[in-house]
Amino acid sequence: MTDARSPTTPRREALVAVDLGAESCRVSLLRWVEGEPRILLVHRFPNGASLEAGGLRWNIDRILAGVEHGLRLCAELAPQGIASIGVDGWAVDYVRLNPAGRPAANPFCYRDQRNAAALEAVHKRISAERLYELTGVQILPLNTLYQLFADSSAGIPQSAPWINLPEFVLYSLGGRRVAEYTNATHTGLVDRRTRGWCSEIFSAAGLDPAAAPPLVNPGAEIGRVHGPLASLPAYRDTRLIAPACHDTASAIAGIPAEGDDWAFLSSGTWSLVGCVLNSPCVSESARTKNFSNEGGIGGHIHFLKNVNGLWLLRQCREHWKSQGREWTTEELLAACARLPAPVQLFDVDDPDLLLPGNMPERINAQLARAGGAPIPEGPDDAPVAAQLIFHSLAARYAQVLADLAGITGRKFRRLFVVGGGSRNALLNRLAENATGLQVLTGSGESATIGNFAIQLAALDGVTDDPLGVTCSTVAGCAGRLAAHAIEALARTESSVVVH
Repeated sequence: MTDARSPTTPRREALVAVDLGAESCRVSLLRWVEGEPRILLVHRFPNGASLEAGGLRWNIDRILAGVEHGLRLCAELAPQGIASIGVDGWAVDYVRLNPAGRPAANPFCYRDQRNAAALEAVHKRISAERLYELTGVQILPLNTLYQLFADSSAGIPQSAPWINLPEFVLYSLGGRRVAEYTNATHTGLVDRRTRGWCSEIFSAAGLDPAAAPPLVNPGAEIGRVHGPLASLPAYRDTRLIAPACHDTASAIAGIPAEGDDWAFLSSGTWSLVGCVLNSPCVSESARTKNFSNEGGIGGHIHFLKNVNGLWLLRQCREHWKSQGREWTTEELLAACARLPAPVQLFDVDDPDLLLPGNMPERINAQLARAGGAPIPEGPDDAPVAAQLIFHSLAARYAQVLADLAGITGRKFRRLFVVGGGSRNALLNRLAENATGLQVLTGSGESATIGNFAIQLAALDGVTDDPLGVTCSTVAGCAGRLAAHAIEALARTESSVVVH
């Protein structure tokens, strides 16, 4: 039975959305003011992986401390109480737990070089073609499957329980250990037919199925806040909700669009280019082009391809900073406007460009292999490199969208750009020119909007759908929330360098 209450009916209690990013994390508060929703970005703190203990790892205690600080700030701003907390973030990375249920060590970062060898080893046990047939997920060395396999060489027992990072944050606040479906599909371990863990892959890779968390659908309530935060009046009865725990799935849920003539570009550290399907597509062309079938809300599939993103520019900026000059994105965009288009582009998805360290040199190495002229690597000529990155990204978007249209048979007219990159007017204009599509920009915090929309739909109990919250319900919530700008209370704290 459904609740008569509309999913957009104002609530008295506030809600909190935590959005974990590889470069920065955000804690936002949703309140109702005179019947209208108001979203406040309460706390933003930096994030980054660093080399330690023989690998590239995340500082999980620092992440948890930043989240807790943001939650305490939210409690001060919401004397009416906080109904729920939802957490989304990047996929594939996870925390191994010790017998006490605490992190056994800082979790590995998906950019760690151990993954390439693990991919080759796994494919000797089960072919890439068979993996794609079972899961429909693109073959990338960062997939959780390969990371879990690599743990054995690091001396980590396969019996040690694991949990993906967004769900781990909910777990640390008092929730059950779960794997939310949209996030779980990125592991490369979910059977596309049954929507459950694939026993054939676990067996072939020598992974322990008992170490995997139980799967839940987006919008599932997984517990109540416990621990020190529960002593605060605002959190005395706060529910912990797994939204679409993958940030891209939440971001797409935050797009209030209808029809099938639109594609999406979730633009940030990564660029995820795709469209929404009713069922997985595992055709031969989808496999050879390495498109991925990843979970969305309401049982829908996000048929997409990972494209390298603004990570390229971020890494260049870190290099230039180390050389004595710190460029802001705004300064680079202004300088690029005065430059001509580059003569030669580069392949943004070259595997070497997925690794950290001296990105201008890495780009030049690829240009040299293709017989092209190098670009200046020094900080004074940074706009030349930035211009090349923006044009190369736009060209790659056009190529992927053409492949997407050919595989799905759809004719796209609109491209919705969400995420932090939606604020890059130059890149958006180049994408529009390269693709020939109408580019529509959503919120830079679209993942937060989708996170809140799923929480609202779950709290109001408007569906008994076995696949969780429905797309129409969430879209109604997202549309109302997206009509209001997200205000910022706090600036980003000091930056963290990704080594």
